[in-house]
Amino acid sequence: MIMGSNVALADLSDDVGSVIVSLGWISPTGEGDADVSVLLLDENGKVRSDGDFYFYNHPVAADGSVQLLGKNPTADGSEDRISFDLNAVPCGIDRIVVAASRYGEARFGELEDVRITLADAAGESLLRFAVDDAGSVTAVIFGELYRRGGGWKFRAVGQGYETGLAGLARDFGVDVEDDAGAEAEVALAGADADDQADAAASAPAEEPVLETALEAVPAPRRPEGEAIEPRKPASRPRTAKKKVTLPKTVKKTLAENDSWKQARLFPVSVLKSDRDREMRATSVLLSVMTQVPEFSRRLTAGFGAPAGRMETFTEVSLPHGDSPRRPDGVIRVERAGKLWTALVETKTNGNALKADQVQAYMDIAARRGYEAVITLTNDVALEGSPLVDVKIDKRRKHKVALWHLSWAEVTHQAQMLIRHEGVANAAHAWLLQELLHYLQHENSGCHGFQNMGPAWVPVRNGIDEETLCQGDVRALEVVENWERLIRQVCLRLGGELGQKVLPVQRAKRGTDPKERRSRLADQLCLDGRLQAELRIDGTPGVLTFSADLRTGKLRTGIDIPAVDQGYPLSWAKRLLRRLAEAPADLHVETLVDSDTGGPRGTLERLRPEPADLLPKDNSKITGFRLSLLKSMGSGRGNAETGFIRSVDDAVHRFYTTVVVHLDTPTTRRAPSKVRAAAE
Repeated sequence: MIMGSNVALADLSDDVGSVIVSLGWISPTGEGDADVSVLLLDENGKVRSDGDFYFYNHPVAADGSVQLLGKNPTADGSEDRISFDLNAVPCGIDRIVVAASRYGEARFGELEDVRITLADAAGESLLRFAVDDAGSVTAVIFGELYRRGGGWKFRAVGQGYETGLAGLARDFGVDVEDDAGAEAEVALAGADADDQADAAASAPAEEPVLETALEAVPAPRRPEGEAIEPRKPASRPRTAKKKVTLPKTVKKTLAENDSWKQARLFPVSVLKSDRDREMRATSVLLSVMTQVPEFSRRLTAGFGAPAGRMETFTEVSLPHGDSPRRPDGVIRVERAGKLWTALVETKTNGNALKADQVQAYMDIAARRGYEAVITLTNDVALEGSPLVDVKIDKRRKHKVALWHLSWAEVTHQAQMLIRHEGVANAAHAWLLQELLHYLQHENSGCHGFQNMGPAWVPVRNGIDEETLCQGDVRALEVVENWERLIRQVCLRLGGELGQKVLPVQRAKRGTDPKERRSRLADQLCLDGRLQAELRIDGTPGVLTFSADLRTGKLRTGIDIPAVDQGYPLSWAKRLLRRLAEAPADLHVETLVDSDTGGPRGTLERLRPEPADLLPKDNSKITGFRLSLLKSMGSGRGNAETGFIRSVDDAVHRFYTTVVVHLDTPTTRRAPSKVRAAAE
């Protein structure tokens, strides 16, 4: 593309619900770099709040619409990738600006081959735009994604800023304040560890600083007389290192029989009490985080932690009133002479957080200038519904953030790295594998959400007896736990597939999470069903899931749109061929554009006669609906006969026996005229 040109993403590919944007450059010295940033803008061209500005200290959106994936070395430079889930972008966002900035006195003119590329969800590269003659600017808007006619378009911008990251952010409505030494804070927060000392020494005195960068406690001064080791110039440009993942086939064991157990770094057989499990789980996790930076960054980036040197501690004693408090762990990250500190409170098995305990840690963190308190349990936090209520003293200048992490999310991130994306070396892969084995062991207590709560049985009985009334708080509790379960199902399935799996939130249900859950609870009282939708990258449609508490049945399904070319009978034959190995009891329904509904039947009956899928009244076929039924577990827990286990099994069975056999969304090339305009 050339500067100022634009193109509709739908003209380049059919699979642009999720896209990967990559910003790259070549440094002749092998050391130059830049930091990417993303701004979500409303129709007025401004951010709605500072939370719409994503950069190195705020890399992940809670709704999954934006995720800064970090830097990857290439054969001759560096590349920064950003994942956009365009289906999850809030409806109030009109434009997405993609930019990058350099720190200190560095300029984009010192870099070569400055470019932006965009790929669809299938990984096929769709467009490329080179930013030529960047010159003396310290920040550049590479391009922007914007809505048009119900779809998304991309515009090649290439606009430079001499005022750096702060100037760029200010132009789009991000709050910026003046502070002494601010340039050092902005520059050093984005610098590599080797660059920090030089950048700190050369930073000018008074420049703007972004409020979104968290305040940090200064590190102890360097002892006088201690020399700063000069940076060694690179002898040659850095090259990409091959990442290590687990082998797909398991090596044959040397054990004499199945009773032999492999030696493990983190044994679990000695764990006898919940206290033992909490202490062991905390120590195991924090120690692996310090050794595997890719893993620790994934867990802490969303909490505002910078990328820097990390140290972790367990059973730290901190003063609090008459008796000291002992948080389960402490995380400290040093970057650019600043410290970021978080207290960690851990629970295993079904143990719940204690509000007074978390409140005490929040007070301690505020007094000591720490940035966050992180709770880590088997429970899953929901938007707008905190696990514990804490009081925030608004008179305190220093603010402390309260974050929650589920053991299921920890497991998911470990799976993604060692099974799909890879880590820096074999030792890191082995450490993560040992951690994963520990977390998944039945005695670790780190099994994720595993109980539908005390309201589960009364609600089921009320639905059977038709005595459950709208407004019943027990129905709301079941809906909240259902949402927790679905979020955990997404994490588990995504970890197995190596793909993004997210629950779909329909706009018609409202944007306020509490109001949405209240409406779903009333609907549960009326029809006795819990419903959810999952969007999985690379699948031809949205996976639907429902639990009918009246009949005790789970239904998993997917709608496949009809193709644009060919004959209806050819569509039916092709679909049945693709489903040759699917379960015989799979239900297949033809979707038509009339109110009468299309033909339906089981796969076993339809295989000999594909023509039975064609409507008799010649209605236009719009697609096909595939669904599987399964009896649901009755218990509220995670046992073999429990509801939670049956939901996990139903989703896993449907995906592995049905969805994997379907055609992935096809990627069609743009017409020659469109490609010519784009280039």
